[in-house]
Amino acid sequence: MAEGIQFELVSPAEKLVSEKCHMVVVPGDEGMIGVLPGHSALVSSLKAGVVKMYKSENDNEPKRIFIAGGFADINPELCTVLAEEAINVEKLDKAELEKTLSILKEDVDLAKEEADKKRVQQKIELVKAKIKAAA
Repeated sequence: MAEGIQFELVSPAEKLVSEKCHMVVVPGDEGMIGVLPGHSALVSSLKAGVVKMYKSENDNEPKRIFIAGGFADINPELCTVLAEEAINVEKLDKAELEKTLSILKEDVDLAKEEADKKRVQQKIELVKAKIKAAA
């Protein structure tokens, strides 16, 4: 088996990660996907959640990056994540996110059109996922 898998994480704003990892875990729509060298080829949509990058087999504290959904393209040598939004979990401010959540909950109550309510509800779900990642 290879010494690691190349991992690339790209958001619309920038390439956040390009490095070898022992293992990467990504939040697939159907559940978490653990990616090791030699993984079968796979393309999967991703849900909002945390990508975990393990540098070595004994790494107990992986690097954690929150993504707001996207796609993963996996093959035996490379895992590429194209994220809608990505931010290092350490940069998530739980208190600020909770304020945002409170404002969004008020906005959903004030929304008159069903489409507006749905759009605000989607933002609420994303903020909730960020709060969970920051905890």
